[in-house]
Amino acid sequence: MRVLITGGAGFLGSHLAEACIERGDQVRVLDNLSTGSYENVRSLDGHPRFSLLVGSVTDSDLVREAVHDADAVFHLAAAVGVKLVMEQPLHTIETIVHGTEVVLRQANCYRKPVLLTSSSEVYGKSTDVPFDEDGDLLQGPTTRLRWAYACAKTLDEFLAQAYWRENRLPVVIARLFNTVGPRQTGRYGMVVPNFVRAALCGEPILVHGDGSQSRCFAHVADVVDGMIGLLMSPAAHGQVVNLGSTEEITILDLARKIKALTGSESIIRHVPYEKVYGQGFEDISRRVPSIRKAHELIGWSPRRGLDAILADVIHFMRSQNSR
Repeated sequence: MRVLITGGAGFLGSHLAEACIERGDQVRVLDNLSTGSYENVRSLDGHPRFSLLVGSVTDSDLVREAVHDADAVFHLAAAVGVKLVMEQPLHTIETIVHGTEVVLRQANCYRKPVLLTSSSEVYGKSTDVPFDEDGDLLQGPTTRLRWAYACAKTLDEFLAQAYWRENRLPVVIARLFNTVGPRQTGRYGMVVPNFVRAALCGEPILVHGDGSQSRCFAHVADVVDGMIGLLMSPAAHGQVVNLGSTEEITILDLARKIKALTGSESIIRHVPYEKVYGQGFEDISRRVPSIRKAHELIGWSPRRGLDAILADVIHFMRSQNSR
């Protein structure tokens, strides 16, 4: 197939591009390189079935050309991480909502199937764990910027569902839960690369709050397999599907595990949320997905556990440090 990946020079997008190339697909990446990086796709540059188009997903003419030449679209382009959302809320909202609007409009014109990446952030403060795709969402007030990303991604999902219901555009929404792996940067607050970097450098491992908040971390290779499977499955069109691990760990225990796996002498230091994100920040206590639907639709479940995930990240960051 001819595949278009918006945001394909980012962490997740670059792994998806590699997987599609390995499948035999022709891959075009559209990325403005603001949060993505050429380094992520450097190994693919020059490959006869790969091309990089540098530009914005909000550029209608550019997106029209790229969608027209594709057989399928993976739409990943968006602002990344809660930290960036807190620092640049206007950019975050505009990029997410308008970018998705442009991609879906052009995909609809040419009847091209689309996978839209959403986020577990849309579940907000819900305590109905594990999170089910049809469960209620509980987001905070608009006066707290923390919820800007969740609200924008929720609007994305409504827009995608509207195209499916009114125009039967073949679109599937993948809600991703804490995807990690090699090449992920801690620049935008991602916890695993930040903890590993600190541990390898002998710096304090900074745990926000008391560390009792828990997350489930999925390997990027498993998530990429799920994304490809969903877009290729007609039964998934019009569906919202969680992709993530169900192996839960508190952030404090994660810090301890990374410290042990790296053999680090770093201290673990607790930092109040206010010092990192400013006053009024709200975190989510637990974030655990139900992955029943993904298994029923495409037989998907994660194959790599947390220890294997952390080993990959530690190996990658050690190799980067040695270079």
